[in-house]
Amino acid sequence: MAAVNNHPIISLRNVGKTFDSGTVALDGLDLDVREGEFVSLLGPSGCGKSTALRIVAGLSAPSRGAVHWAVGDDMSAERLGFVFQEPTLMPWATVAANVGLPFKLVHAKESYARERVERALERVGLSAFAQSYPRELSGGMKMRVSIARALATEPQVLLMDEPFAALDEITRFKLNNDLLALWQMLKRTVVFVTHSVFESVYLSQRIVVMTPRPGRVFTEVAINAPYPRDERFRTSAEYAALCRKVSEALSEATAEAA
Repeated sequence: MAAVNNHPIISLRNVGKTFDSGTVALDGLDLDVREGEFVSLLGPSGCGKSTALRIVAGLSAPSRGAVHWAVGDDMSAERLGFVFQEPTLMPWATVAANVGLPFKLVHAKESYARERVERALERVGLSAFAQSYPRELSGGMKMRVSIARALATEPQVLLMDEPFAALDEITRFKLNNDLLALWQMLKRTVVFVTHSVFESVYLSQRIVVMTPRPGRVFTEVAINAPYPRDERFRTSAEYAALCRKVSEALSEATAEAA
């Protein structure tokens, strides 16, 4: 099991986000993410989960409140990796070129970039597909490429915005397992957005349950089941009980906002 430092690596304080349309997506969001942990943001569609993740990534500015990092407040590529809901691959570029895009953007040395790309593809099991094109890959393989691109810079924090939502159940289960293996090997911090109770329980050490819009933290649920987790956990009474507990918390959050 990956070790967790008790000190937060990211802190959100009284974060709010109001869009130009007047929609209030977040209001009074307070959240700490500790170094090395796997934490999921869980809530119904439209509750501000993805907005919160984009604010952490610096892709969107909060309307109020602040995001604080343990060491400085700059959000460089070395610090953050982001995996979007869609793979967002360049169809005209090979798998290796897609994974190497972050290095091309900063004009990194070719030898340095090649080594990092090869390592990232090996980690997601796609070394043999380095010269393939996105059109030649399955949906699950495309998402692996996206994950490899996010990991290539070896970031401290990996932000994942419902990356497996569009995949079939079998592929999703396999990628859940692969993601946990990567997390345990690399000992990085993962913040994972999902609207699936079952996925959040299977993956996480801690689940942050959010209210419907405007989003804020309703409660947190610790998932103390040991790692590694596998199909035995997924079919266990402990897993079922935890899913029930999280589902009840989600229902309470929704009811309170009604």
